Amino acid sequence: MREITVLTDVALITCIIQRGNAEEIIEAARAAGAQGATVNFARGMGVREKLGILGVAVDVEKEVVNIVVSSEQVDRIFERMYLAGNLDVPGMGIMYITPLDKAATYVPENILQKLKKEQDG
Repeated sequence: MREITVLTDVALITCIIQRGNAEEIIEAARAAGAQGATVNFARGMGVREKLGILGVAVDVEKEVVNIVVSSEQVDRIFERMYLAGNLDVPGMGIMYITPLDKAATYVPENILQKLKKEQDG
């Protein structure tokens, strides 16, 4: 019988940055304990992209990095991603954390057993 492994103590870190910067951010997240990442390409507009006499905004290519992490890792990984992306520099991007009610994915049996032992005390 198939079972769903539901993760409840997790959060989603989303980082929107200038195109070409995702790799450094993902490497920093992995070094801090993240298991993987999803990267999407997007177009965005910001104050820095306003041009011309009419103030017409120009689309700019972005990368969106999404990483699901455990609640215990979220602050450490968030900080490492922020620093790797130089998000303290104007115009480099934005990050945010979204708490997740549930997530489901394959989790190896040995990890499930380890988690069960930790919960049981």
